[in-house]
Amino acid sequence: MSTTATASPTGEMQRGLKNRHLQLIAIGGAIGTGLFLGSGKLISVSGPAIIFVYMVIGFFVFFIMRALGELLLSNLNYHTFGDIAKDMLGPWAGFFVSWNYWFSWVIACVADIIAITAYVQWFNPEIPNWLPALITAGVLLVLNLQPVKYFGETEFWFAILKIVAILGLIAVGVILVLTGFTSPDGTQASFANLWEHGGMFPMGASGFVLGFQMGIFSFIGVEMVGTAAAETENPRKTLPKAINSIVLRILIFYVGALAIIMSVTPWNMIDADKSPFVTTLALAGFGLAAAAIQLVVLTSAASSANGGLYSGTRMLFGLSKDGHAPKSFSLTDSRGVPKRAVFFTSVFLFAAIPLLFAGDGVVAAFTFVSSMCATMILFTWGSIVVSYIVYLKRYPERHAESKFKLPLARFAPWLVLAFFVFIAGTLLYGEDTRPPFLATPFWFVLLAILWQLRKRKLQREGRPLTAAIPLPDTQD
Repeated sequence: MSTTATASPTGEMQRGLKNRHLQLIAIGGAIGTGLFLGSGKLISVSGPAIIFVYMVIGFFVFFIMRALGELLLSNLNYHTFGDIAKDMLGPWAGFFVSWNYWFSWVIACVADIIAITAYVQWFNPEIPNWLPALITAGVLLVLNLQPVKYFGETEFWFAILKIVAILGLIAVGVILVLTGFTSPDGTQASFANLWEHGGMFPMGASGFVLGFQMGIFSFIGVEMVGTAAAETENPRKTLPKAINSIVLRILIFYVGALAIIMSVTPWNMIDADKSPFVTTLALAGFGLAAAAIQLVVLTSAASSANGGLYSGTRMLFGLSKDGHAPKSFSLTDSRGVPKRAVFFTSVFLFAAIPLLFAGDGVVAAFTFVSSMCATMILFTWGSIVVSYIVYLKRYPERHAESKFKLPLARFAPWLVLAFFVFIAGTLLYGEDTRPPFLATPFWFVLLAILWQLRKRKLQREGRPLTAAIPLPDTQD
C-alpha cells in the first residue's frame, strides 16, 4: 500500500466541520432506522403510550448530552468518550468504552445495511439480496475515505432530506385530520384515534414498560455530536447550540410524527413489520408519497450507517493513539483522514451480505441487533455519566467556571443511572430482547481478557498504559 499521502503516526484529524454541519449531524443522529423502522414494532407493543416512552427517554437523553457537553468543553483536548473515560476513570475505562462503542456501531451499521436491502426490495423484489448490501458497503467506504468536511456535507443533506420528509408527513397528517379524511377502507383520520382504541395505554403498564426496549435504540447516534465536536470549528459556540436543541427535536420528530401517524391510522392497524411512515400514507391512498417516504427511509438508514462508520473509525483512531490498537490505525493521510481505521472498520460491514442468507426475518434480526446495541449504548452513556460524577468531585473549579453546566449537576447523574437500571430490566423482561441482553456480557468478558493482554504488552515494552490527556489551555 502506498504511503505517499500518509502523515506520521502522530498525524491529527482536522477541524473541518462547520456549525451547520454539526447542527444537522445532531438532528440527523436523532432520526435513524430506529424511528423509521423500529417504531412500527414499538407501536404494536405499546400503542399510543409510545409517545410517553419517547418523552421519558428524551428527558434523560437531554441530561446525558448536557453532561457530555460540559465534559467536552471543560477540556478541548478530549476528542471522544474514550478520552473522557480514561482521564476520569483510568486507562482500562478508555479501552472498554472505545472498543465497546466501536463494536456497537459495527453491528448497528450491519443492521442498517440489512434494512437497506429490505427497502430496496420494496421497489423491486427481483433484485438479489447481496447486491444492495454490497453497493451500500462500498459507497460507505468511499464516503468515509474523504476529508471530514465531505462527511459533514453528506450528513447535512441526508439530514435535510429526513427533516423535510418528516415535516411534510406531519403537515399532510394534520391536513387529513382537520379535514376528517376517510381512507378507502373507511378509517377516518382524527386525533381521537389516539385514545379511542383502548385508551392511551391499551397494553397497560406492561406495554408501556416494553416500549423502552427498542425505544432506547431509536436514540443511538444522538451522542455522535460529541465525536463530531472534535473536528468542528469553534466547538464552544456550536456544541451548546446542538445539544440544547435536543428537546425540540424529540418533540417534533418523535412525539409529533408518531402522534400524527396514529391519528391518521389507528395504532392497531399499523403493521409491526413495516415502517409506519410508509403504511400510513399508503393507507390514506397516497401511493406516490408512500414510495417517496420509502426512499427517505432508505436514505435514512444509509445516513445512520454512514455516521456509524464515521464514529467507529474515530474511536479506532483514538484507540491506536492510546496504544490500545495497532499503531497503523492512527496514521492519517495529508487530508487528515484515518484511512487504515476506515478500511479495517469497513471490512465488517460486508458481513451483512452472508447474514442476508441466514434467514428472512428482517424485523426479527433488527430487534436482536438493536437490543444488543441498546445494552452496549447503556455502557457508553453510563461511562459519560459516571465520568461526570468523578469530574464534579475532582475538578469543582472547572464546573464552577463552566459556561455550559449540567442542570441539577449533583442530582441528575444519579437519576440517569437509576433510569439505566430500569432500561436493563426492560431488556431482560422482554422475550425478544432477553437473549441479546444475556449474550452481551460475553463481549465484556472478551474485552476484559483483551485488556489484560494489552496491558501486559504495554508494560513489557515500558510504554504508558494510555496516552496522556493534556491539561486545558488557558484560553479554554
